[in-house]
Amino acid sequence: MIVWLNGTHGVGKTTTSALVQQLIPDSQVFDAEKVGETLMDIKPGLPATDNFQHWPPWRPLVVETARRVLDYTGGTLVMPMTVLIEAYWREISEGLAEHAIAVRHFVLHADEDTLRARIAGEHPIASPFRLAHLGLYAEAARTWLHAEAEVVDTTNLSPVQVAATVAGRLGS
Repeated sequence: MIVWLNGTHGVGKTTTSALVQQLIPDSQVFDAEKVGETLMDIKPGLPATDNFQHWPPWRPLVVETARRVLDYTGGTLVMPMTVLIEAYWREISEGLAEHAIAVRHFVLHADEDTLRARIAGEHPIASPFRLAHLGLYAEAARTWLHAEAEVVDTTNLSPVQVAATVAGRLGS
């Protein structure tokens, strides 16, 4: 099984994934961003883009990597990864379904003021990339994302509480 932690940048997916992994026996964290980093390392480089998710190989490589890891390890993969484009989510989720891999899709949510404060608190200068995605997240949440996944409002929860909420919904 895959426990996919979605949500905008700065909502706490990476922190939560490590905590969720501790609560689920036989689980590992697989950050699909590493697949994107591998693609970014190709020299002289793939066509220019502002987001590696736009490269067509990224999505099937995420599916194939997750499938291979699960075939090798069994258990559960906890995957913290923002996917805000519905067609990309469909490609990934349908690819996993073709391999009979169950996915529990969670969206970690916080109100915009909380997100801005979290992003600003991460580094001396707030990440323009992360801030730019707040509007994209709001649009995805409004149009498809919140209907597609189990929403966990993290606004007033600590990371430990968020992880416990996710694990509790899984029955762990």
